Amino acid sequence: MQNNNKIYQEILNCKANKKKLLAILLDPDKIVWESLDNLIHKIINSPATHVFIGGSLVTSNRIDELIIRLKQKVDLPIILFPGNPSQISNEADGILFLSLLSGRNPDYLIGHQVKAAPILYKSKLEIVPTGYLLISGGSTTAVEYVSKTNPIDRADAELALATALAGEMMGNKLIYLEAGSGAQQAVPENIIELVSRNLTIPLIVGGGIVDLQGIKKAYDSGADLVVIGTAFEKDIHFFDTNKNLE
Repeated sequence: MQNNNKIYQEILNCKANKKKLLAILLDPDKIVWESLDNLIHKIINSPATHVFIGGSLVTSNRIDELIIRLKQKVDLPIILFPGNPSQISNEADGILFLSLLSGRNPDYLIGHQVKAAPILYKSKLEIVPTGYLLISGGSTTAVEYVSKTNPIDRADAELALATALAGEMMGNKLIYLEAGSGAQQAVPENIIELVSRNLTIPLIVGGGIVDLQGIKKAYDSGADLVVIGTAFEKDIHFFDTNKNLE
């Protein structure tokens, strides 16, 4: 098991210095392998600080290959964002060890984690315990469907805060507010602001962010790291016009 906390320590340092971070989320099932080199080029020339790999329902058996190809040219931490233990790859640098705190499905609270623990114990991956909160984004998302859980209502900021605080008190090192891949609406700014103001650990925000303005709004509301996935998948020229997001 990896004892090095290099990835997490860098996130903490950036939070302390008010430096905002950006992760590009790649779903292995959506990779067009023939144009992977072009995708890698766009990542290199984007303002990304991290690459996340994973998805709610990944069927690809080429996760190792994807990470190896990325590492040949991309000098960024590559972190697993797994929907289940089958998405673990020793080729990555680290893993968000997720617990879906907003739901009450025991498989996603602790079941999958128990299955993954023996695999991770033998790996060299840096393990970052992460409390994962699904916030309603205006449509049923893959996370909601696969996990069979209901998101926190986007109007219930106090419940979102209480859940995030519980996650920190239980020892999570990160809290991740997620509207879901392809969500119609991003996590509300007032929820991001309330949660960020009351946490002492870094806050990740993702889902439903479709443009640079959405990224900036999440930053301004208190997100320490923003995740962009679907919008970048649909348009790899997403960052061409503006690479300064702060």
